[in-house]
Amino acid sequence: MVDAHQTFIIVGAGLAGAKAAETLRSEGFTGRVILIGDERDHPYERPPLSKGYLLGKEERDSVFVHEPSWYAGADIELHLGQPAVHLDREAKTVRLGDGTLLHYDKLLLATGSEPRRLDIPGTGLAGVHHLRRLAHADLLRKALASLGRDNGHLLIAGAGWIGLEVAAAARSYGAEVTVVEPLPSPLHTVVGPEIGQFFADLHGEHGVRFHFGARLTEIVGQDGMVLAARTDDGEEHPAHAVLAAIGAAPRTALAETSGLALVDREHGGGIAVDASLRTSDPDVFAVGDVAAAQHPGLGTRVRVEHWANALNGGPAAARAMLGQEVSYERVPYFFSDQYDVGLEYSGYAPAGSYDQVLVRGDVGKREFIAFWLSDGRVLAGMNVNVWDVTEHIQDLIRSKAPVDREKLADPSVPLDSLLPSQGA
Repeated sequence: MVDAHQTFIIVGAGLAGAKAAETLRSEGFTGRVILIGDERDHPYERPPLSKGYLLGKEERDSVFVHEPSWYAGADIELHLGQPAVHLDREAKTVRLGDGTLLHYDKLLLATGSEPRRLDIPGTGLAGVHHLRRLAHADLLRKALASLGRDNGHLLIAGAGWIGLEVAAAARSYGAEVTVVEPLPSPLHTVVGPEIGQFFADLHGEHGVRFHFGARLTEIVGQDGMVLAARTDDGEEHPAHAVLAAIGAAPRTALAETSGLALVDREHGGGIAVDASLRTSDPDVFAVGDVAAAQHPGLGTRVRVEHWANALNGGPAAARAMLGQEVSYERVPYFFSDQYDVGLEYSGYAPAGSYDQVLVRGDVGKREFIAFWLSDGRVLAGMNVNVWDVTEHIQDLIRSKAPVDREKLADPSVPLDSLLPSQGA
C-alpha cells in the first residue's frame, strides 16, 4: 500500500492518461491522483475520429474512455481545459495556465502529439482542417456532410493512415477527393511501394484521385473560403476544403524546458524513456505518443503513435510509478478501416530495415497477409480482411527465428506451425 499522502500527477488526459489513472486505483494507490488535460472534453479514444465517429456511425458519447461520473467515483481530480505550462523538477511542481501550482511525488507525461501544420499561404482560410482532437472531428464531420450534399471537393495533403481513412469517409458522404502526396505511393515509408500500390488501387476504385510526387504550395480562397489548392509542379486542384494530414509531432515542450532527455527528430523525436517508461528523472515517466521507449524485444528505441500503445502503455507506466518491475515490450500494433477493407498491422519494419515483402493470400480479392522480412525473419505483418491471426503474427515476430518462406506464403499452412516451438 502506497503512502496516502503521496500525489501522482498525470499530464495528458487522453487514453494513456486515463488508463494510467484507472490502474493506479486498481493497483491500490490511495494517494491523490491528478489528471490534467488541455481539452475540455473528458478523456476519449482517438481511432473513431477518423473512423466510425467521422463516418457518422458512432455517437459522440461512445468515444469516451469512462463515463464522466467515473472520475469522481474513483477520486481522480480532473483539471480539464487547462494546460500544464511549466514543470519544475527540482521543486517537483507543475504550473497550470491559470497559475495553479501542483506538487507531485511522481509525474507521468502523457502529452501526446499534435498535427504538423502546412507552412504555406492560405492556411488561415475557413475550410482548412486538421484531425487530432474531438473538436477537429466535429468540424470535419460537418464539412464532409456539406461537401457530399453540394458535390464539393476535399483536398487531402498526405497519403498516410489519417489521410486515407478520411478519404474513405469523405467518399462515403459523396464528396470528391484528391490526395496530394510527395512520395510515389500511399504509406510509402510505412508499407513500401508494393503494398502502397494496393492502397492506391483500393482508393482509386472508389473514385479518389491521387497526385503523387508533389507538395502543396498555396491554398487559394475568396472571401475567406477555400477555392483551390496549388502544387509545386504548377497544377491547380479544385478544393472547397483542405485536410492537412502530414503527420504529427510529439508534444515535448514541458520535457524540453525542464531539461529531460529527448530524442532528436531524425530518430523519431519524443521523450527518451527506458523499458519501464522512466525518463532521465527517476520520478518522471512518459507514455504514449510522446514517449520514445527502449524496446527490449526490438532492441531499439521506438516511438509509437497508435491506440494500442496508449491502451497498454498507460497501465504499464502506472505500475512503474508504483515501484513495480515493468518491462514494456508489447509488439507495436494498430488497425485501420477503409471502405470494405479492415486490417491489422503488427511489428516494426521502418524503411530500410527489411529485404523482402512476402504476401500470403490473394491481394486481388483483398484477403491476404503481408509480411516484412529481414534475413528470413518476420519483422512485421499486416492482415487484410483475414482475422484471428494477430497473435500468431506477433509470435513469429517475437521468435526472431528464420521461417520457411514457401510455407509462410502458403495459406494452407497454419501460421502457428511455423514457430520454432512447433518444429518449423
